[in-house]
Amino acid sequence: MSAVEQDLAIPDAPLPVSVLTGFLGSGKTTVLRHLLEQADMANTAVIVNEFGEIGLDHMLVENAKEDTILLNSGCLCCTVRGDLVETMRKLFKQRVRHEIPPFDRVVIETTGLADPAPILQTLMNDPFLIERFRLDGVIATVDAANGGNTLDNHFESVKQAAVADRLLMTKTDVAEPKSAEALTERLKNLNPAAPILPVSQGQIEAAALFNAGLYDPTTKTLDVQGWLKTQAYEDALGREHGHDHGHAHGDHHDVNRHDTSIRAFCITRDEPLNWDRLNSWVEMLIMLYGGNLLRIKGILNIEGNEGPVVIHGVQHMFHPPIQLESWPDEDHSSRLVFITRDLEKEMFEHTLEAFAGGSDLT
Repeated sequence: MSAVEQDLAIPDAPLPVSVLTGFLGSGKTTVLRHLLEQADMANTAVIVNEFGEIGLDHMLVENAKEDTILLNSGCLCCTVRGDLVETMRKLFKQRVRHEIPPFDRVVIETTGLADPAPILQTLMNDPFLIERFRLDGVIATVDAANGGNTLDNHFESVKQAAVADRLLMTKTDVAEPKSAEALTERLKNLNPAAPILPVSQGQIEAAALFNAGLYDPTTKTLDVQGWLKTQAYEDALGREHGHDHGHAHGDHHDVNRHDTSIRAFCITRDEPLNWDRLNSWVEMLIMLYGGNLLRIKGILNIEGNEGPVVIHGVQHMFHPPIQLESWPDEDHSSRLVFITRDLEKEMFEHTLEAFAGGSDLT
């Protein structure tokens, strides 16, 4: 190895990426501004749409490199100029060449109207990014005062909340307690697995938002159970059967509520699955329903494999499967978590049974 190669700041493992999303007016920009002031954000590169939107003047230390500035917290802030892939490639290469401080994590802030799915798909599909970055989680802000109306009127906000790994309920200091309580119950039904974190005046501890992904940096292992959170979906099913919906039974199918079309559920199968048949099933789902498969996570017991296979998909796009050397516990069942739009759990169960059993569906 040459001296030049030895001097390159190449990270030992893929760098975690968190996606911060939230609808217009939900307080996302205020949250980000407070996050950028925290010491826990040191060694973080933040990719934003526009510097001016978050008022960085009082936090600016110096220009680090063209579109990148260094903040008092030790955090880098970079504006998106065109393509996200090119922005991330450029940042990584600058890090390796010591042109900017060696950041250890990336936070991507979306626009208020953005569907987070294309960003997640980019991280899953681009070969350069797959090797150098890993998705840590999606963080979505929801306005405690007006979030209910936003969910009613804008499906983009429903989708942001449905695919999130962390839900930040902002403006809890000005919201009516009853409104915040009703919204909390609504979010629990929409996304059972995501912790709902209250935010007052935009303030939240940065540490509470990270390490939501498959990789656990504290143990340097893959925490499949913590990532899937299958128990949360079982608890949600129990609440539904107990009619603890957070709204009257009569308005459960209110057509004015976009989130009534969202389903979050887990499918379990005890018998090992044939990989080719499973692939055919997934390809069928993508072809027929890809746009409505908001997010899919799973740990699979595949015939002939000692350890399980982990999969993760967003609509039409899937991350390359991850083969684990061993199971995390004694439970060797396949578990698939789905967040879907206008698709019922029964359809997935029936078609999986047909494909897994080798039945002829024609």
